[in-house]
Amino acid sequence: MDIEELVSQETLIDEIADKLINGDVITKIQAAREIRNMIRNRKSSGKIRAKFAGAGVIQPLVLMLSFQHNDAPEVSLLALLNLASRNQRNKEQIVTYGAIPPLVNLLEFENTNNLQELAVAAILSLSAAPNNKPAISDSGAIRLLIRSVSYGSVQGSVDAVTALYNLAASKEEPIIVLDTRVTFPLFNLLKESKKYSKFAEKITGLIEMISKSQEGILAITNCEDGILTLVETIEDGSQVSTEHAVGALLEMCVSSRSKYRELILNEGAIPGLLRLTVDGTIKARNKARLLLGLLRESTPEKRLSPTVLEKLVYEIAACIDGSEKSVQTAKILLQEGSILHFQKIG
Repeated sequence: MDIEELVSQETLIDEIADKLINGDVITKIQAAREIRNMIRNRKSSGKIRAKFAGAGVIQPLVLMLSFQHNDAPEVSLLALLNLASRNQRNKEQIVTYGAIPPLVNLLEFENTNNLQELAVAAILSLSAAPNNKPAISDSGAIRLLIRSVSYGSVQGSVDAVTALYNLAASKEEPIIVLDTRVTFPLFNLLKESKKYSKFAEKITGLIEMISKSQEGILAITNCEDGILTLVETIEDGSQVSTEHAVGALLEMCVSSRSKYRELILNEGAIPGLLRLTVDGTIKARNKARLLLGLLRESTPEKRLSPTVLEKLVYEIAACIDGSEKSVQTAKILLQEGSILHFQKIG
């Protein structure tokens, strides 16, 4: 971009900012649309975001979220989403200027699905900035995000899950405590999702967090096919999803081995757990070994003979990796001692 084009662009940004700051409602709406279009249609959109923020457009856009005019909240939301994209400083400024309360109001009271979906998308975007998480967590947004997981549009549900994950997985304080009522819709979404997808990774991450309380464990077991869905995720999920799924099952078994051991075994968890001891992440391997240890039968009479055990290992390996790789997998299981956890399972 040459000097003349740069001056022209900066002049245009100043003109749009002036209309947004000083114009009437209709002029403000037009200016908000121009901001969105200018960011979307320019190659140097990152610099344009910074220049618009520097021109003072964020505060008047936040104020427009509360306007009663039909178009004002939507156009300001779209402009703010474009300003926040890939710009941490703008995300933080949007929250500093008070965007969270009107976004919560839109989620709470707005009957237009499009506006609710945009409000969820905005909270998702803003939750990616660590400094924004306390304000979002304290605003009452969590309950409404959970409601969006249950009753929102497909995109709204995806964005709400991701926003909850951003907030719940935060290392910053406060860490939110998830309402266990989100468990049922999370499992419904997991059943419908590809287990190796990034979205499934977020869902299983939330489920593992839920499993860390007795109320959460009860909610998981009360879900139809809840344990089976976790077992299927261990079998078919990505490394991240499998790590979360085995973590949830481990939390259940640690909380009450006598109560959950048979439930987990009855869903056919063993092959997937054995696979994890071979090719899971370090955390997944450790969790799988601990869970196999909890699942094994404690009575020595049920111990298998070496010959029967070896045959059983090769059969499991064939189920895991097919006939071509079964010998290699079986050797790994026997050498690493992973199968010893399995030896006493009843």
